[in-house]
Amino acid sequence: MSVSAVVHEAARSFDIEGDLVSIERYGSGHINDSYCAAFDRGGATTRFLMQRINHRIFKQPLLLMENIHRVTTHVAEQLSDDPDSDRRVLTLIPDRDGLLCHVDREGEFWRAYKFIERAHTYDTIQSPAQAFQAAKAFGQFQRMLVTLPAPRLHETIPDFHNTPKRLEAFLRALGADPCNRAAEARDEIAYALEYQALASILTDADLPERTIHADTKINNVLLDDASGEGLCVIDLDTVMPGLSLHDFGDMVRTATSPAAEDELNLSKVRMQMPMFEALVRGYLGSTADFLSAGEKTLLVDAGKLITYEQALRFLTDFILGDPYYKIAREKHNLDRTRTQIALLKSINEQEDAMQRFVDRIAASPS
Repeated sequence: MSVSAVVHEAARSFDIEGDLVSIERYGSGHINDSYCAAFDRGGATTRFLMQRINHRIFKQPLLLMENIHRVTTHVAEQLSDDPDSDRRVLTLIPDRDGLLCHVDREGEFWRAYKFIERAHTYDTIQSPAQAFQAAKAFGQFQRMLVTLPAPRLHETIPDFHNTPKRLEAFLRALGADPCNRAAEARDEIAYALEYQALASILTDADLPERTIHADTKINNVLLDDASGEGLCVIDLDTVMPGLSLHDFGDMVRTATSPAAEDELNLSKVRMQMPMFEALVRGYLGSTADFLSAGEKTLLVDAGKLITYEQALRFLTDFILGDPYYKIAREKHNLDRTRTQIALLKSINEQEDAMQRFVDRIAASPS
């Protein structure tokens, strides 16, 4: 069966009324395959987002879908009085047997959502206003999930933000050096070893476990086309137990520098204070009612930690011969490592000013 036929068959497996009129690739994600399917329903066209779950990354897709169903149902209940609620949370479409996902004849797992119209994602943050809206949306998402009933969500990727274990994996890779690449990364390895105390800065802080998104890039928030408001948090595959600061730290890592994650000109890599200030205002403005004092105090450290963690992950992958991250050129993962290290250096240089701002906003968020 052709790829097109497989996709069309999957689209028809969901409990959607009407005739399938078109289906095309959608978005820029690198993990799951996403498609926009349009159905004619009595003369009106309604769109749905359909995704093939990458079960090589997410090894227990049924548990992942259970997480997503619980989270979206709970958030929808929190938004029940909002007249625009159907655009503020993802809505799962069951298959024709009433299941949360469809398994095709090849054993691939598919899911479908209602398509949220009049909103878009952006691959890079273009202004402090967008940074504020993204941080506000992620903060509100965390706040609504504070009251998620037991049991604890499944860990879709175990130890995803367990930085001490990421450090252990790096040290094992360095000791084995199976591809004889360590010599090419001598400076980066020295930096990683010099700052390894960072790895436990959050795990040693006795912070409360939260339900988090765990992948808080700007392109995981839909922004309203008309108002620019952070409308809906998407890409819920990694929603699981973790620390609130893992989410904030990843926002700092991905939103404060104007440079791409694999930028070769490291002079372009820098932590921009206006972006950081917007993140702090947006995040604390929507989480101040439940974050502990310890969580608020460690916002800057969280940015340092997650940037360091990602540097470790890229460097480990380079040493092992690039088994995890896709590469487009020789030493691509080493280039990515250097970008993360440059960003971490920029954060370190501005750490005092960043902390003063956090302390001021945390004392009186507005």
